[in-house]
Amino acid sequence: MTSTSNKPELAAPTLAQSHRSGINITSAAHLLIAVAPYPGMDEGDLIELYWDDCYVASKALIVDDVNQTVQLRVPESFVVNGTSHVHYRVMQVGQDPALSLTTRLQIKLDCPGGQAPAVSGDENQSLAPVNLPDTIRRQGVNPNQIKRGVPLTIEPYLNMAIDDEITLQWGDVRMDLPKLTAGDIGQPIQVWVPPAIILEAGEDLRLEVTYCILDRVGNNSRWAPPRMLKIGCANPYLKVPLKEELKAAEPRKK
Repeated sequence: MTSTSNKPELAAPTLAQSHRSGINITSAAHLLIAVAPYPGMDEGDLIELYWDDCYVASKALIVDDVNQTVQLRVPESFVVNGTSHVHYRVMQVGQDPALSLTTRLQIKLDCPGGQAPAVSGDENQSLAPVNLPDTIRRQGVNPNQIKRGVPLTIEPYLNMAIDDEITLQWGDVRMDLPKLTAGDIGQPIQVWVPPAIILEAGEDLRLEVTYCILDRVGNNSRWAPPRMLKIGCANPYLKVPLKEELKAAEPRKK
C-alpha cells in the first residue's frame, strides 16, 4: 500500500563543477548536477533530474551510492544562454515522490570577442590589436615617453559585458584593468601604461603588446593579435645589426 509522504522538501541540487558566478561555455559541454545524500536514501531509489521542468536524466541507486553525492549529467542541448531552473525528485518504493527545492542557474555562453579557436595558444582574430598614437606606432617609445607613461586604447569587442576583466600584456609584464561597468559597454577602453610597467618590461626592438578578456563566468577570449613596439633602445646591445655585422657573423664556407 502506498502511504502519503510527510518528508520535507529535499535540498536543492548544486553544480558539480562550474565558475562561481555561473555556467560558461566550457562547463556547459559536460555539465554535472550534484544531488546530496538525503534522509532515508536507499538502494533502489530513483532520482529524476529536471531542467526547466523538462526531464533530462535519472539514476537508480545501487548500494555504493547510498549516503554519497550522486551526479547526473545535463545534455549540452539543454544548456542555453539565460537563466535556467533545475530540481529533482526521488521515487521510493511505498512512498509518494519527494521533490527538491529548485536551484536557479545563470548561463553565459557568449565569449568575449566571440568564440576563440579551440587550440591553446591561438590568437583571437576577432579582437582588434591595441590602438596607440600614430607617432608611437611609427617611431616607438622614446626615453621621455617612458618617464611619462604611454596611452593606448582597447576597441569595443563582441559580447562586451559588465564585469569583464581585461589583462594587458606589455612584453613579459601583465597589468590587470578594473572590471568593466555599465558605462564602459560599447565604448573604447582608455588605458594609461605607467612608467613602472614599461621599465619592468625593459627596452626592446620588438616588444609585443596584447590583451585578453575574462568574463564574469570564466569565458576566456584568448589573446588579441599583438602590436609590435620599439621601446627606448638606448641600450647598445639592442641596436639593429648592420649588414656587414650580419655577414661577418655568418659561418664561412669550407
